[in-house]
Amino acid sequence: MNFQSLKKIEEPDFYLDLAFRRAQEKAKMSRSSIKIKKDRIEKSKTIELQKIDIIRNVLTDKLSIILRSYPMIDDLPEFYKRLIMYTLDYDELKRALGAIKWVIDKIDGFSSMYIGHIKKTQHFEKINTYRSEYYGRISSLLKQIKGQLKYIEEARRTMKEFPAVKTSLSTACIVGFPNIGKTTLLFKLTGSKPEIAAYSFTTKGINISYLEGEGKKIQLLDTPGTLNRDKMNNIEMQSYLALRTCADIIIYIIDLTETYPLEDQLKMLKMLSGYKKPIYIYLSKTDILDADKVKEFKKKY
Repeated sequence: MNFQSLKKIEEPDFYLDLAFRRAQEKAKMSRSSIKIKKDRIEKSKTIELQKIDIIRNVLTDKLSIILRSYPMIDDLPEFYKRLIMYTLDYDELKRALGAIKWVIDKIDGFSSMYIGHIKKTQHFEKINTYRSEYYGRISSLLKQIKGQLKYIEEARRTMKEFPAVKTSLSTACIVGFPNIGKTTLLFKLTGSKPEIAAYSFTTKGINISYLEGEGKKIQLLDTPGTLNRDKMNNIEMQSYLALRTCADIIIYIIDLTETYPLEDQLKMLKMLSGYKKPIYIYLSKTDILDADKVKEFKKKY
């Protein structure tokens, strides 16, 4: 799944200005093009009805695009559902999206109501009154969900950082301490050269590559972080959830040159065994290791 395509959520005034501007442009065109042999009231009715229709269409279209852009959270794969629950206020996001649906329905209702009022009246002043009332009520509706639109935009920025994991594919997670060769192994296996950050955490996020052969595609996830502390950052939480919900096997990298103490690396290995997934150990930097040390480790583990 890919959340990178989620579009920026604007503030209420952006959508109102867009809708009112398009309505005004249509009114300007209509005043010079409508040829009605009836009186001034009928021409005014026609123009105001067109404006209401345009405002309704612009606002409901823009708000509906927001709703369609966000999948039903409860229907998401377990990885993404848990990721949203860990990184966002799950209930607040659902309420915010529900508020947008409520506003769409209210816009439709108010538009139909004021179309009816304008069609029935025979007083020019009433037409202007109804138009002003309609504009005011629509503006009030949009401004009522200013906070919800703001929260959805905050959620969008967070979700855009989610990795595009294909949860339906067989998946191997590559795990190990920073700077011990996870990304290098990924490159050796797949030929993909992931982006490396210039700081000690090395990998900016979960790197994803694929192996294909014999009609099968396997997803490889290079998972950053040590996963051995109580409070994880967002990237480490992604790694944890990938291991828990996506991994079919775990490839655990051990560095016997002890960039990190071997004792700590073995503690992490023990922690990973609690995930109840098959674990395959890969020894990195063997080209600079004493052969006997490698042999002794393999014999023991």
